[in-house]
This record gives sequence, structure tokens and C-alpha cells, in this order.
Amino acid sequence: MVYEDVSVERGTGPWLEIGLNRPERRNAIREQTAAELLEILRDAEKDVSVRGVILHGREGHFSAGVDTSSFAEPEGGPYEQWRARRTSRQISRLFASLPEFTKPCVAAVEGYALGGGFELALMCDVIFASRTAQFALPEVKLGMLPGGGGTQTLSRVIGRAAAKKLIWTGRRISGTEAEALGIVSTLSDEGQALADAGSFMNDICKNAPLPIMYAKALIDQGVDMTLRQGLLQEGDLSFAVSFSEDRKEGLSAFKEKRPPEFKGR
Repeated sequence: MVYEDVSVERGTGPWLEIGLNRPERRNAIREQTAAELLEILRDAEKDVSVRGVILHGREGHFSAGVDTSSFAEPEGGPYEQWRARRTSRQISRLFASLPEFTKPCVAAVEGYALGGGFELALMCDVIFASRTAQFALPEVKLGMLPGGGGTQTLSRVIGRAAAKKLIWTGRRISGTEAEALGIVSTLSDEGQALADAGSFMNDICKNAPLPIMYAKALIDQGVDMTLRQGLLQEGDLSFAVSFSEDRKEGLSAFKEKRPPEFKGR
């Protein structure tokens, strides 16, 4: 399918590479962009041949944020804007649904990842970025507050004090500094973030998809659990996976010294 704001390509393995494709706006996200991303992610979730996704930006930038045209007040006034945010606004739905995506989601960042673009990357499981990439949540400079989860996701990654420093100042940091803070998992040479993310995804896809899915859920949900609750949840899911066909295949392949053929069952 051809999309207006994004591109979709199969990677060199069983994953999708989804490119934000509005270079004239430095890949700023508008309602159309969010609607297309939602559709692609929904289809990827149901497609058993897709083991994960990589989000990246076309032509030099990840995303400069939410397109300012999205800030226009609707005809019904601010209260209708509040209602739309809760019910029909596609950008809001995108940020709310990304944490529920059950397959690995990797961001490959070059150039700008600002505002909503930074928040979109933070919603992914892992961020690969070039050393020269630029990250910031500059909303306070415009009299606004991060609204795509930035106050919550960033603080969980780098801690409350460090998150306050970045959000209160709106300061830009490089990929190198973001890696030092723990925001970026892997630094890449300029122009190589997508290739490095693909290599990582290839490593993931050699492994069984069910325990990867459950490990993602346990790690993400465990943040809001007590240690005891998290351990009990882990025990239950580990027990459940022990009945899968893939577990039998994995053990057989290990004994027979051959690569396993996992099917996600």
C-alpha cells in the first residue's frame, strides 16, 4: 500500500522498516502521519510474518516534532479540542497505543528528534542514533508542556532530576550525550543508524518470538509493579512458555546442534 506521509519496506529479515517521509517539514508529525502509522502498526501486530518494526526518518532527520498545524483550535473551541484528544485525535492515539505494541520496536535516529519526535523515539523499546543526532523536548520555550509522554518516559529512562533539567531548559543534546545518559542504546556513525538497527533486529529474529513478547511485557509492566508482583508475573509467564512448541524446538535444536526453526507457537 502507498502512504502519503510514511514509507514501508521489508527489512532484510522478517521486520518492517517504517520511514517518516515528510522531508519538507523535517518529518514533522501531523494527523495524517499518525493515522498511517497506526494502520501500519495494527497490521504488523496481526501479521505473523512480521517479527518487529524499525521506525526511522527519511532524508536526514527522524522527526522535528508535531507539525504546528496540529495546534489549530477546532471550530467548537478548546473543550472540543479536549474531547478530540481523548477520543479521535490520531496523534494522541498513536502515543497512547505504542506502549501496547507487543513486538520489538526500534528507533533509528539521524538528525533531529525534537519534541514529539523525541517522544516517539522514547516510546520505542530501543534507540539507535548517530553521534550527531539532536534530541530535545523544547516545549517550554514555546509556552507548552510535552504532551506525548515525555515527562513520563524520559524520567523513567534517566531519572527524575536529569529529566527535569532537560525538560525545564529545553536544551538540545547530541546522540553522544544521549548515549551517556542512557537514552540511546547504541551509537552509530552518521548515516548508519538504520543499518545498525537492522543488524540488531536480525539478531532478535533468530530467537523465539513468544519469550521476546513476554519479556517485553514483563519489563515494561514491571516498572509499575512491586518486586514481588513482578516476580510472580514472570514465574507465571515463564511457566506458560514451557508448554510452547518453540520451547520443544529450541531444546531439540540445541541437542542436535542445529539452528532452531521457531514458529511463534
